[in-house]
Amino acid sequence: MNRMKKISKLMLNNNLNIFTLFCILLFTACSKDINVRGNLPDDGALSQLKPGNQTRQDVEEILGTPSHKAIFDNEKWFYISSQTTQFAFYAIEELNRNITVVEFDQRGILKNISNLNIKDGKNIDVSDRVTPTMGRDYSLIEQLIGNLGRFDRGKPEAGP
Repeated sequence: MNRMKKISKLMLNNNLNIFTLFCILLFTACSKDINVRGNLPDDGALSQLKPGNQTRQDVEEILGTPSHKAIFDNEKWFYISSQTTQFAFYAIEELNRNITVVEFDQRGILKNISNLNIKDGKNIDVSDRVTPTMGRDYSLIEQLIGNLGRFDRGKPEAGP
């Protein structure tokens, strides 16, 4: 009888340990995941920049390659960094965004340095419209049946 109590107590402890381990795994799997991405120069590197004195090459040696160069105005470089978080399967949420804009004049000399953050950005709604196309939509079965007999068997086509 005493032995049975010990066995049941041991089994209860094992079940409790398994349940505790399961809860720990469950809650850690759903913890927030914070990611930092991008190329944001540190303040020490930015303090080395002197507008009016340095060229593009000098800036690239100090700050590194920019994240983006302006498409239409090749005189602006952007160093972009963002911090995002995601909890379990929910959508990604942006916590912080920092953009350092480096501007050059027409000769390639450093003109201006400015900083932007997440408050300076604008949300753009993506259009959900669909461009109509000619023809009609076929179901999967119509497509499969419609392709029967359309395979080339190596016969030359009759032509003019």
